[in-house]
Amino acid sequence: MEATFDADYVIVGSGFGGSVSALRLSEKGYRVLVLEKGTRFAASDFPKSNWNVKRWLWLPSAGCRGIFKMTFLPHVTALSGVGVGGGSLVYANTLPVPGDDFFAAPSWGSLADWKRELLPHYATARKMLGATKVPFTTLPDEVLREVAKDIGRETSWSSTDVAVFFGEPGVTVPDPFFGGAGPERAGCTSCGGCMIGCRHGAKNTLDKNYLWLAEKLGAKVEADTEVTWVRPRAGGGFDVTARTGRSLLPFLRKTRTIAAKSVVFAGGVLGTVELLLKLKERPDGLPGISDRLGDLVRTNSEVLMGVVTERRDVDLSAGIAIGSILKTDDHSHLEPVRYPAGSGFFRPLAMPHAPGDTVGTRLLNAGGMFVKRPWATLKAAFVPDWAKYTMILLYMRTSEGTLRMKLGRGLHTLFRRGLTTGTGSGPQAKAWVPEATELARRIEKKLDGYTESLATETLLGIPTTAHILGGCCMGGSAANGVIDEGHRVFGYEGLYVIDGSAISANPGVNPSLTITALAERAMSRIPSR
Repeated sequence: MEATFDADYVIVGSGFGGSVSALRLSEKGYRVLVLEKGTRFAASDFPKSNWNVKRWLWLPSAGCRGIFKMTFLPHVTALSGVGVGGGSLVYANTLPVPGDDFFAAPSWGSLADWKRELLPHYATARKMLGATKVPFTTLPDEVLREVAKDIGRETSWSSTDVAVFFGEPGVTVPDPFFGGAGPERAGCTSCGGCMIGCRHGAKNTLDKNYLWLAEKLGAKVEADTEVTWVRPRAGGGFDVTARTGRSLLPFLRKTRTIAAKSVVFAGGVLGTVELLLKLKERPDGLPGISDRLGDLVRTNSEVLMGVVTERRDVDLSAGIAIGSILKTDDHSHLEPVRYPAGSGFFRPLAMPHAPGDTVGTRLLNAGGMFVKRPWATLKAAFVPDWAKYTMILLYMRTSEGTLRMKLGRGLHTLFRRGLTTGTGSGPQAKAWVPEATELARRIEKKLDGYTESLATETLLGIPTTAHILGGCCMGGSAANGVIDEGHRVFGYEGLYVIDGSAISANPGVNPSLTITALAERAMSRIPSR
């Protein structure tokens, strides 16, 4: 007798991988259930500034159920998104295609002709996400273009391709992307609020395209629902246990078990890898998962800095999150980033940008900055509107240094057992890079500014990333990967990993478009029901 299932596919997470999977599986006639631990947001639910931590920050133990999560790990501080739409709610909209080195990287290049196979899926992803060139420049963009000219790279500066509807600012119109099948949209107002949640309906978040269309086809999306366990069922399929509710006490939330024929893990690195590590530990979970689980975790080797201007005749917060990009060489680039006016959450966490490989060197350099420029240091610390007068710099480069994720205890987990990191292979990411510092100093001069970094970088030397990737990488077998090139988990028919943890090389650029394209490719290989 054929087993009875509550859903053909349960998708754990609603970010770029999960949303693509939800739509494409629904189009193929499958019964789809998406489980998302975060909240569903309407445009009016987003905060006006990131000082409204209850609406912006994800810290459910303190009653904060926003869209932005900070995860402090021993070797990296990871920034990620939570909510129906996952990272699309909080990311900076940019949709670049990586360079050729990414597709041919030794870590996965032998598994497929990635560039050839993915290019049509990149095109589909760009269309679905509404990618368009930013039609204007702002002062930070012009400053970056001046720097490009100064270093002989003027032709390497360009406006970004972004997932934003530019229309007439603030004017609501019928769906402009899917022939009326999507929601109404309003033109971008250049408020700079992309990364705290777009309150105007201009940002092309996943709840306005993939998820919207999937739900119209019958897919069910349940918010405030966290998957806690997955185990094989006798006779095939999987039992998925989940807790639903917003209570601060987990045991007060409703727990239920869902029978699924297949499961797609799409909770991002911090969700998927931690859950799978727990499932691998116990015989009533998924003990047969590859021992490579948690290996080859990467970042884009980012350096994050902020140049606080002393000028008061400018507004650096007006525009979109990232409006331009400068490729400093074949392996590195720099982008100007912004938050909306009034969003100064990071100001108390900032310290002078102080390069150095040891804490003593960094503190000495930070002290030297104060001695050399005491008035500028104080003015930066007490700037009246940090977001309005700060040009955030995001420097990224391709580097094959990796970390390993595992379960453990430490101060960062409040000594409870949770996700932690160890060093992997290759050069480890650092909180400073000489080229990034040099570029920041050039921008300082143009803005009459002062460069800062997060205290976790200056004090602890721990780099920050908004693009944590890997941990469930592809391989030819379970001996060298967790999933195959079709995203299928080795040893478990019906299990897939389709999110950032499946990225098996360093793209060196914002990875959202790549995750979307990989998900499109994976779904194209699943037959109709």
